[in-house]
Amino acid sequence: MTNFLDSRELLAAGPRGLTHALERALWHLGFADVRVVDGRDDGGADLLAVRNGQQWVVQSKWTSQGTIDRAGIDDCERAKTRYEADKCVLATNGTLGRSAEGRRKILDEVGIKIDVWNGKTLATIGERMSTDVPARLRPRKYQERAIARLREDLARRQRALLVLATGLGKTVVGGEVIRQHLDEHPHDRVLVVAHMRELVEQLERSLWRHLPKTVPTQVLTGERKPARFDGVTCATVDSALGLVTNGYKPNLIMVDETHHVGATGMYQMLLEACDGALQFGVTATPWRGDKFDIEEHFGAASFTMGIEEGMREGHLAKVDYRLFVDDLDWDFVAAASRQGHTIRELNSKLFLPQRDEVIIDHLREAWRGVHEPRGIVFCQTIEHAERMAELLAASDPVWARAAALHSGVPKQHRQILLNSFRLGRVPILTTVDVFNEGVDVPDVNIIAFLRVTHSRRIFVQQLGRGLRLRDGKESLLALDFVSDIRRVAAALRLRRSLNVGDTETLNLPLARGNKIEFTDASVGSLLDQWIRDAADLETSADEVRLQFPDVSASVN
Repeated sequence: MTNFLDSRELLAAGPRGLTHALERALWHLGFADVRVVDGRDDGGADLLAVRNGQQWVVQSKWTSQGTIDRAGIDDCERAKTRYEADKCVLATNGTLGRSAEGRRKILDEVGIKIDVWNGKTLATIGERMSTDVPARLRPRKYQERAIARLREDLARRQRALLVLATGLGKTVVGGEVIRQHLDEHPHDRVLVVAHMRELVEQLERSLWRHLPKTVPTQVLTGERKPARFDGVTCATVDSALGLVTNGYKPNLIMVDETHHVGATGMYQMLLEACDGALQFGVTATPWRGDKFDIEEHFGAASFTMGIEEGMREGHLAKVDYRLFVDDLDWDFVAAASRQGHTIRELNSKLFLPQRDEVIIDHLREAWRGVHEPRGIVFCQTIEHAERMAELLAASDPVWARAAALHSGVPKQHRQILLNSFRLGRVPILTTVDVFNEGVDVPDVNIIAFLRVTHSRRIFVQQLGRGLRLRDGKESLLALDFVSDIRRVAAALRLRRSLNVGDTETLNLPLARGNKIEFTDASVGSLLDQWIRDAADLETSADEVRLQFPDVSASVN
């Protein structure tokens, strides 16, 4: 690959291609957080980036005429104010025209400095910037074992499967498998597939932290059609199937969030059409609602590490998990000990949902005990998330900039919110399902569950969002305002898993400090007796009737 910041490459790439190249270049220049916000209401910025705690804004101006006018400079001035930016850059594949240069000098005289990266500067940056991203994610020991086992299975049977809990770095493993393959076969084509456009775009960005600058990458979706497909192509499954049907032949395929692969459908059609390619899948949650076993296609998992093992071995943040189940109907508990009840009946009688104002009081108390708190609140619906954000903003000055982040928020504004969250300007976000897949938020150290979910997969994904380690973060505080007995079952299963295991594992220093507790200890003790097979209960239907042991001695 030639220098992707070369003037000829940028001219051929067009306006969107220039922004894409700048986004990748910023990672190679040592930025820790880079987000595209280009759009109708971008406030003059096309890219937001963070380095050393400073906010940078970048305005991207592509030209086919060689020079640009003052509009780009004016955009930078607006962006610097709107985003409270420390640094502002105008990047163009051309040069500044007379009006642009004049406006820049006037602003500089009044203390508004705008740096300019013209076409010649960009080409030089591309040549001199590091081959690898400075923040390249180096695999940990367990990730190295996972990489080795996936590559062994790919060589032996052309199929491999990774099951790695959220927060343990499945994309790190997948990225290194791809890098090592391309190191050995530099001319091979790699296809990375996911089910959602936003997840595909996130995957490409993640892979930049593993691939050298010499490997071209591109995104293929219904909205984005690259001109060529060398190197690594990240695509939605429907677009990938169309590409393969038209003659594209990948040598290696990675399927992200592999639990979406079923016995039939586009994933299966794609994988069958590429039967001669090496294929591996990665997932944090292998469970499917239709009972299809993904091992039927990929074979037995090459490497597995669940959330419990990751916590025990210290690869995830220590968790202080508190379940609020104080409002228990003890008369109903006594009656239930003498007869079986369905899960629906239990949930309607056992737990009395707490009012949002009471939840905010508990959250405020917890917030004050955490150093540099950054929080996510999982809500029941979009309307609930909006209401909770308003309540939080009105209830305490520290939450004045609380915001709701959900599927109804335009993509551009989501990126702005996540950038502000990374900088600490927005300290707390309320959400529904946006954080379940494909969003990396290592800064969060408080999460609160206000929603009911019967899905073990969603529960594990959402908990895992807070368990990712980063410099300065060792623990996560999880507040669970539970109103579903299956959530209790999931928590009890996690607690049992952390309390059993071989001595060597349990004695690892970083494994200490995990706590999973009920606000009423007697409730936890009682329910632990009731829920004898937590894993089964987590996925049982509402009509299933539970037969409880004699717990009369536990009820006072």
